[in-house]
Amino acid sequence: MIDGLLVINKPEGLTSHDVVQNVRRWAKQRRVGHLGTLDPLATGVLPLALGEATKLSQLLTHGTKGYRGRIKLGVETTTYDREGEVTAETDGPWPDPTTLEKALDQFRGEIQQVPPQYSAVKTDGKAAYERARKGEKVELEARTVTLHELELISYEPPFLSVNVICSAGTYLRSLAFDLGRQLGTGAHLWELVRTRSGPFHLEQAITLEELDEAGEGRLIPMAAATGLPTVEVNAGIARRVGQGVQLMRPDVPGVPRDGLVQLVYDGRLAALVQADQGIPMLRTVRVFLEGTRI
Repeated sequence: MIDGLLVINKPEGLTSHDVVQNVRRWAKQRRVGHLGTLDPLATGVLPLALGEATKLSQLLTHGTKGYRGRIKLGVETTTYDREGEVTAETDGPWPDPTTLEKALDQFRGEIQQVPPQYSAVKTDGKAAYERARKGEKVELEARTVTLHELELISYEPPFLSVNVICSAGTYLRSLAFDLGRQLGTGAHLWELVRTRSGPFHLEQAITLEELDEAGEGRLIPMAAATGLPTVEVNAGIARRVGQGVQLMRPDVPGVPRDGLVQLVYDGRLAALVQADQGIPMLRTVRVFLEGTRI
């Protein structure tokens, strides 16, 4: 069994599930999952958890995201990207750079954003895209998202390119659509590259074609991926936590007053524990075989 994280540079045209299936075949194991889906049109960072690392999925899917997007003005589509059916079209006139920057400024910081109808957001127990494909009218509620950075990097009408650093749950397709409405031209997302997902960056990514030659060498150990405070423990403590024994603060010298902490034995992740100020017990959140099978 392979345990660890792997960052794939997803190619255009494949679904995130397609990538997972490729890595399952390479690893010869079923326990592989992605940490946040990418649309088939999108490329770039798709982090995968293998083996015991799948227990970290919830922890690692909610981090900050980074994107490089190309937007085409003048055309609206059903999916808010170039794969959808055209619903409105114009030949301009195009906004000047100053007007464009003023429009972009409306989307910087904390905003309310409605996800696209063709998205995986659940409504009445079903993914919105499933209902939209049946011709149903899908009404999704606005949600609060944060665009920490929104930088215009090029503008050659009708195309513009932006760099975005944003909170999880932000849709660049919705950003493109809303920007088009703000400008009065309409717009849709033409290209998208995810450059960052939580602690994972494009520089770490490998292609599916590189798996056989370089895959195992590019695995990221679980303990290196969490970003959590680390406390080294001895074999005895690792064995006890693996057996379900309740740990106390004196068992783990150096544990902080409060917060989630990872216990590491010999470089291998043994457990995540929650420390609460004033409470002598450490609550075990997750146990990992790689650091407790001694």
